[in-house]
Amino acid sequence: MTMLLQTMAGSPFGGAEEFFVRLACGFQRAGIDQHCVVRPNEGRNPVLAANGVSFDELPFGGRLDLRTPWGLRQQIKKHKPRIVLTWMNRASRMTPSGDFTKVARLGGYYKLKNFRDCDHLIGNTKDICDYLVREGWPVDRTHYLPNFVDAVPGTAIDRAEFNTPSDAPLILGLGRLHENKGFDTLIRALADVPGAYLWIAGAGDLKDDLLKLSGECGVADRVRLLGWRRDVANLFATCDVFCASSRHEPLGNMVIEAWAHGKPVVAQASQGPVQLITQGESGLLSPLEDASALAGDLRTVLDDKVLSDTLSANGRAAFEANFTEDVVVARYKAFFDEVAR
Repeated sequence: MTMLLQTMAGSPFGGAEEFFVRLACGFQRAGIDQHCVVRPNEGRNPVLAANGVSFDELPFGGRLDLRTPWGLRQQIKKHKPRIVLTWMNRASRMTPSGDFTKVARLGGYYKLKNFRDCDHLIGNTKDICDYLVREGWPVDRTHYLPNFVDAVPGTAIDRAEFNTPSDAPLILGLGRLHENKGFDTLIRALADVPGAYLWIAGAGDLKDDLLKLSGECGVADRVRLLGWRRDVANLFATCDVFCASSRHEPLGNMVIEAWAHGKPVVAQASQGPVQLITQGESGLLSPLEDASALAGDLRTVLDDKVLSDTLSANGRAAFEANFTEDVVVARYKAFFDEVAR
């Protein structure tokens, strides 16, 4: 009998997908008996293997995919888990219920129809948990368990690799090139942050639109789109300030990552950053869709070394208190002990 079976139907890239890998590896280091069922992925699955995580692959395809539901039933029959933890709507929908505790982990404000046969739901922010209760999910089966991030220090990248002066102020943005991430607002703000360069690490359909906007705003010579990167620690080691520019961000995992790596944070006041950041202490929050205010906050942090160091130190303290691997894995272990059949 296996303590935990995890089913993950993730995209090729994404924050939830990256956290799944960190959590599975953290469970392995903590001695939790687990097996995972995942989509084929050349980036993530070798990391699972290198950390000793046992897994099998299934396609998690569309409505005509009969192989995955059958395969999941076989995995459950083989491993006889006490708990099944599902990731993503599709994984939860395809994973049958049975003689085990079925749990879904939610990182957003998703419709509950895909989770009706679950015994418990995990929200990775308190606001998501409040949303679940408002939608009718029982309070006693709603649980807040936050993410953790990797705090291993990176090595600064040679800025010349991306045609960036070594002495220029450097702003970092991370995330999918999607409307929700607000990179358009950040690029508009850059026009009012003289001399600063902007690196955006992420992939998505808006690449051409963002390049066009950079030209229209007169900052094309100071914007670098790096594509999807796995060396996030190195990017943080290179930048001067991190900007969480999302207009819609349930968690703001990137804020926690910046804290872990000792970087000051400027953010638009979307859901996640507002819950995480104490204004003026662990970061600066700008009103949504206000490029001028965002530019002002970025200039303030770049120009005020004392403030920058204060924000960095307080952010790091918040990370160590709430979002380290040891803290979060211990909370998951306590949750598993509580709900396991």
